[in-house]
Amino acid sequence: MPDILISENIRGEAVDALAKQFDVVVLPELWKDQAELMRQVAECRALIVRNQTKVTAELLAAAKKLVVVGRAGVGLDNVDVEAATRGGVLITSTPDQNAISVAELAIGLMLSLARMIPVANEDTKAGHWNRQRFLGNELYGKTIGILGAGKIGYLTARRAQAFGMKVLAYDPFLSRDNVLLSELQAELVGLDELLERADVVSCHLPATKSTLGLLNAERFARMKPSATFINTARGEVVVESDLVAALKTGQLAGAALDVRSKEPPVAGELEQLANVILVPHIAAFTHEAQQRVTNTICQDVGRVLSGGKAENAVNRV
Repeated sequence: MPDILISENIRGEAVDALAKQFDVVVLPELWKDQAELMRQVAECRALIVRNQTKVTAELLAAAKKLVVVGRAGVGLDNVDVEAATRGGVLITSTPDQNAISVAELAIGLMLSLARMIPVANEDTKAGHWNRQRFLGNELYGKTIGILGAGKIGYLTARRAQAFGMKVLAYDPFLSRDNVLLSELQAELVGLDELLERADVVSCHLPATKSTLGLLNAERFARMKPSATFINTARGEVVVESDLVAALKTGQLAGAALDVRSKEPPVAGELEQLANVILVPHIAAFTHEAQQRVTNTICQDVGRVLSGGKAENAVNRV
């Protein structure tokens, strides 16, 4: 059996370099078959995943020789960290390596909503020239509300400032004297106040027990009818049926989603709305980000298997 099992499509020079030191098996579709995954991982010392593989307590219990799980990305909602810690399995991730790419997509979606770029593109390619239909809005002077002011939220806000936007931030884990908030000249406010004041709300919250379904009908009702909502974080923080209702009734002007509550989603009403932009969880999918992520996770897993310490350990074992 291999030293390292990679259960998703993770390739590159860093994987090749890892394979020179250890026995590495890459099975890009393995995440789809949990039973086979459990069988394959039983003798492995390391498992490398993205966000599709479910690293459950049951899987960890079956992996008797597992030392480390490398999560190529930042979110840990597909990894049972508590079970791993109990079992003495180290979890390592890549907390900052894709932050720039995610922030850039958030800004791209914000611009696309403000200027109706996707719809204008489709209409013009269809042979029309409807200038008056696509009267958009400037970002200058508007207020962006950042839900979750971690590294990605911070970088998104920094880029929004370049457009002359004011910054509000909601993050229950930050204090008002946080240095990054000071750099942004951001105002730290409560969730409801942010929703009421922001012209653009950009979500960068993780999926946790406290955030699941956080953005629901009550919360959308607090937003301005002219406001737009962007989510490049986790789809589970949004009650999609409530978002659809807000968009259909004019409670919200538009939304752009990179993530969904279920992925891949079943096509529904969101796909039919002209004021909605949908992309398939691609925020971190740039050549640069993926190279950084792959390099970082492979190097960390290699260090652990060689008896060293991980630089981006999530837990202590």
